[in-house]
Formats: sequence, C-alpha cells, structure tokens
Amino acid sequence: MEQYKQEFIDFMVESNVLKFGDFTLKSGRKSPFFMNAGSYVTGTQLRKLGEYYAKAIHDNFGLDFDVLFGPAYKGIPLSVATTMAISELYGKDIRYCSNRKEVKDHGDAGILLGSPIKDGDKVVIIEDVTTSGKSIEETFPIIKAQGNVEIKGLMVSLNRMERGKGTKSALDEIMDLYGFPTAAIVSMADVVEHLYNKEKNSKVVIDNQIKAAIDAYYEQYGAQA
Repeated sequence: MEQYKQEFIDFMVESNVLKFGDFTLKSGRKSPFFMNAGSYVTGTQLRKLGEYYAKAIHDNFGLDFDVLFGPAYKGIPLSVATTMAISELYGKDIRYCSNRKEVKDHGDAGILLGSPIKDGDKVVIIEDVTTSGKSIEETFPIIKAQGNVEIKGLMVSLNRMERGKGTKSALDEIMDLYGFPTAAIVSMADVVEHLYNKEKNSKVVIDNQIKAAIDAYYEQYGAQA
C-alpha cells in the first residue's frame, strides 16, 4: 500500500472522521464503523485532505481534466481544498464547481457556483463517501446539461465495499450505470490491513472484537465483485 494511503488512514482516525463502534446508518444498516467527512473542521485538516485527494486523483485519473465538481454540500470544501492542492503539488490549475441545492435567481444566478462548466470540459467528481449513489443521480444531469462534457471519473475518500442497491458496491453500480470510472483513496480492506492489531498512539484501533464485527458486517452486506 502506498505511503500516502497509510498516512490517510491514520489521518482519518486522528481527525475523528473514521470511528469504530456501533452505528445506525441512514440505510438502517447497523455498522461497526462510521465515516463523516464533516468532522474535518480546521485549515490544517482541509489542507492535508486536499493533498490526499490530489494524489489519488493524479494516480487514478491523471490531470488531463478542467473542472473538479463537488456536489453540495460536503463536496464544496472538498473541491476547493483539492484544486488548491493540485495547484500546489502538480502546478496544474483546475477550476472548481459545485451545485446549489436551491436555484439562485439574482446576482450570480443559476444552479452552479464556482466556475461554470463549458462545452468540451473534462470533469472529475469528488465526494466524501458513496453508499447509494443518490448525489450522483442528482448532479449527473446537471453536469451533462452544461454541454458536451466528459466525466473522467468519481473520486471518494473511502470505499465502504458494501452492497448498494443490488449486489455490487455503490461505486461499481455508478460505473455500470453512468459509464465513467470510480475510485477511492482507500478501501475498508486497506483500513483493516493497516490498523488491525497494530498500536497507534498507544492504542489498538481495530482489535479482535472490532475485526469480528467488521467481518460479520461484510458477511451480511459485503459487495460481490
């Protein structure tokens, strides 16, 4: 596993973004882990987060694209932080764009904020985590309505590796449905590999009990390839 992926896993835990315990998800599933990108709240955290996303986008999709699109609301700071990191790390100026939940009819009117998406643009979509694909369902038509736009891919921070609406993972379902590649900075398999029975700051984050709960969760909800 690449060094930046190992660092990102530690970063999620240290930032209290990735937690282990007993959680009820929006889907109603009982999960032994929970990830909430809304817990990145400081400038230092957002700067680091943007760098991890930038490296993963570079590795998976390259930098031959024009716009980084972050669906509202959590995608807005992600797209801003990551475009800044791409500029800093790779010297490439990418424009950022997000959608509004409500269409604005005065001043800077319209459904988009940040840079407009123009005919011929290549776009990468950025999200925190995808479990159902609902935000893509909402934003895909908005992006495609801007003209002859090519979506190069979707990047999320964590692949939960659980079933979406069918038997495949939500990321694989999105790829099948919309025809563009999907990727994550890390997967839950990476997380378990990196943290299981390893002491971090004098504490074992994934011990035998949590590992057993994760295994049981994937027995029930794990995606099929």
